Amino acid sequence: MNRLISLSCVLAAAIAFSILFANVVQAEETPMKSLIVKLGFDRVPDENTCQGLDVSPMIEIEGLNATSLAVIVDDPDAHSAVFTHWFIWNIPPINVIPGAITKKATINEPFIAVQGTNDFGEIGYSGPCPPSGKPHRYFFRVFGLDRMLDLPAGAFAADLKKAMKGHVIQKGEAMVTYGR
Repeated sequence: MNRLISLSCVLAAAIAFSILFANVVQAEETPMKSLIVKLGFDRVPDENTCQGLDVSPMIEIEGLNATSLAVIVDDPDAHSAVFTHWFIWNIPPINVIPGAITKKATINEPFIAVQGTNDFGEIGYSGPCPPSGKPHRYFFRVFGLDRMLDLPAGAFAADLKKAMKGHVIQKGEAMVTYGR
């Protein structure tokens, strides 16, 4: 009889655990609300690269419902590792990020935001500049956050990603190419 009671307790505990585990997995798999990110081109224009003015492009965002935005632009096709060209955060919830954002750690125009140190070792946007050969892919990722981030200007991409953890409520991306 004690054995039957013990087996019943184990079975009840297993059922309870599986129900709780299923709820946790379901919560983690809940789809995040998507943002639509538009750049207006499939190939990065020369003006947005090291071949031209090297200024950030305009980014259009649709479906936004967040407290702030962060943008990360990187090249996964770089020789040694993913190469980050730009990241900016604490952007107010706007539908258009204008082009040619100033290359300062803290910007006040056309909106208030903070920028970090990219993999070129520079603050702000540094456009594509791959070696000649096969074109590289560039991902413009936009994150809708539930708050402004407490992260100092000039931080590195890893710092931004760590600060965003648990605060991303929306995301979207646009992929474009560039080659020389």
